[in-house]
Amino acid sequence: MKNWAGNLEYASADVRRPSSVDELAGIVAAAGRVKALGSRHSFNRVGDTDGVHVLLDALPHTIELDAARKTVRVSGGVSYGELCRTLEQSGVAIHNLASLPHISVAGAVQTGTHGSGVENQSLAGAVESIDLVRASGERVSLSRADGDEFLASVVGLGALGIVTGLELAVQPTFLMRQRVLENLPWDAALAHFPELVSSAYSVSLFTDYAGNSISQVWLKALDHEPPLGNLFGATPAQRPRHPLPDMSAENCTLQMDEPGQWLDRLPHFRHEFTPSKGEELQSEFILPLEHAPAAIEAVRSLAGKLAPLLFVSEIRTGAADEFWLSPFYRQQSVALHFTWKPLQPEVDALLPELEDLLEPFGARPHWGKLFSPAGHDWESLYPRFADFRSLASANDPDGKFRNGLLDSILGVPAASAR
Repeated sequence: MKNWAGNLEYASADVRRPSSVDELAGIVAAAGRVKALGSRHSFNRVGDTDGVHVLLDALPHTIELDAARKTVRVSGGVSYGELCRTLEQSGVAIHNLASLPHISVAGAVQTGTHGSGVENQSLAGAVESIDLVRASGERVSLSRADGDEFLASVVGLGALGIVTGLELAVQPTFLMRQRVLENLPWDAALAHFPELVSSAYSVSLFTDYAGNSISQVWLKALDHEPPLGNLFGATPAQRPRHPLPDMSAENCTLQMDEPGQWLDRLPHFRHEFTPSKGEELQSEFILPLEHAPAAIEAVRSLAGKLAPLLFVSEIRTGAADEFWLSPFYRQQSVALHFTWKPLQPEVDALLPELEDLLEPFGARPHWGKLFSPAGHDWESLYPRFADFRSLASANDPDGKFRNGLLDSILGVPAASAR
């Protein structure tokens, strides 16, 4: 099996598709090594194993709305596209979505995946409870009332158990409009950065860091927010745009200020179309919002090295949360996302230089994308990192859910891997 991007082949020779959580629990209890796979949209080996791989797509797809509690219970293998269509039929919504609706709910939450908006938390921010299968095969459910263990488990990298279900907060459905502006001068963008990224419910900037301007600004506004005809010198696009200038906008969500439901505006790409570029690689680094102008200027100094490797870079924001390993842990943040051409040796060679450049700004890598595991001081970046490592060791003493990447991140190889 390969991942979505095709840049890695998984190491497992034993692949199972359990049809029930009880069957899954039995597989986990009996396995020496085991990991779950969802939509396989990670670009690194966070979900890999040399033992048993379990695919969650055969588990019953459950989407159960509790109108009184304003929550929805969803099984781990469900995609955001499937979830959102069901929610909209009941007149409710979730607060935010990633650029692709094709990803699985469980996988996205476990790796800290996010959308955009200075006041919008990552996808994990909607989680009210989480169901896990522990290394022993025990089934547990944790809610916000469980405090630290819940806050450690939501963005858990698969190290604390296999996620079989989540309960998410919902809100009334809402209308949005999306507009693209072009050629935003860099000087104006950096001078007015907080105002720029707060100019709509969700804002994304697309650039290659070269030249004097940002090529595109995507504004996803609530329907009652007034449309912006000009933004610090940027001008409205005269036709629908794709983030990549040579690509058709056919597979993108509708633009040109046409009102539509939240689920058809918050993602960049439509659920019914092939997402993004296809074969690509991705990295992303999340850092405190107040460092954004200086960090972006630093990255611009690498434009000559970035340009041959980049399809495009996206700059987004996110609100702070309390999840121990969330890249947004206790900091309102800016996220610098890099969509690379499928040139992994060249990307791998450049990443340490890019990471060194961003290190003074406290940049935290996205857990599901390409980064250098040994190039980060995890305990400095995450105040509860040592506590997470202890919890992982207590719940999985034999390293059943571990792999080479998690061993590198957690610092001490699991007992069975020594």
